[in-house]
Amino acid sequence: MGAALHGAGRPAGPGVGVRVAARLAVAACALAAALPLRAQEAQAQSDVPYVPTPPNVVDTMLKMAGVGPRDFVIDLGSGDGRIVITAAKKFGARGLGVDIDGNLVSAAQREARRQEMAERVEFRAENLFITDLSRATVLTLYLFPRVNLQLRPRLFEELRPGTRVVSHDFDFGSWRPDARVTVPVPDKPYGPPSSEVYLWIVPASAAGDWRWRLEAGGAVVDYELALRQTFQMLAGSALAGGRMARVEGGRMRGEEIGFTLAVDSGAGVERQVFSGRVAGDTIAGRVKPAGGGEREWRARRVKRGSMDIKAGSGGQ
Repeated sequence: MGAALHGAGRPAGPGVGVRVAARLAVAACALAAALPLRAQEAQAQSDVPYVPTPPNVVDTMLKMAGVGPRDFVIDLGSGDGRIVITAAKKFGARGLGVDIDGNLVSAAQREARRQEMAERVEFRAENLFITDLSRATVLTLYLFPRVNLQLRPRLFEELRPGTRVVSHDFDFGSWRPDARVTVPVPDKPYGPPSSEVYLWIVPASAAGDWRWRLEAGGAVVDYELALRQTFQMLAGSALAGGRMARVEGGRMRGEEIGFTLAVDSGAGVERQVFSGRVAGDTIAGRVKPAGGGEREWRARRVKRGSMDIKAGSGGQ
């Protein structure tokens, strides 16, 4: 799998070297600005040199994603094909690997035939920015951070809720991972002798305004909830029977939603724990009121909101 690394060149020296470097930088910026977006994306991908993912990292990525026989794995920047081939051979999955380097694609195809996995996997010489991602139940990446950021909108728009996304070493900026593991890599050719593996589970969209009613103590209580969403993380504000409520611990995991409403009752703060499943503009699930017990609840979305899916800065 190709990693998003650039060879570390020598720093420009004083005098002529600095002026030449500055002119080259200006020229590169001007060229990038003149290129159509798709051409810029292709250039970004072509700038990603190939660094193989170590076998122990491959295994960790696939195990974190829970890959099994029902999965279809798409590997973006697939290099020699080791992730897709391993997914098929060890975990029974099917898959597709894409890489812009035709020689690497040919090598991956030969290796798939050698390991008798050619009927379960496919490799294409293709720009990963045009690859159809909709078939994936698992998406794997080892790409430069800026390429990850450019891919962010497509992950939410094209992948179904519940799809697992696993990245080697590089994250998606402000999108908090659902899990993270450090894997020892003693002979790693760059950085510390270890690799970070990140897992995200694609969430359903819960952003927007929601309404529902619950019976409490013989009275009917109206709820209003306004949710903001940054990938799987939820935040917002609420009213419960006209009283302000804080949204705590809001989170999506695929289609599953969970949050707590901290309601100021006048005599103190009461916490109500909500869980459920998002299906379009409906949530159906269970709520645990402050007084104990458990009951069903069902909400409808009266206004859709936008989610933070655009490429942007910000790490963890």
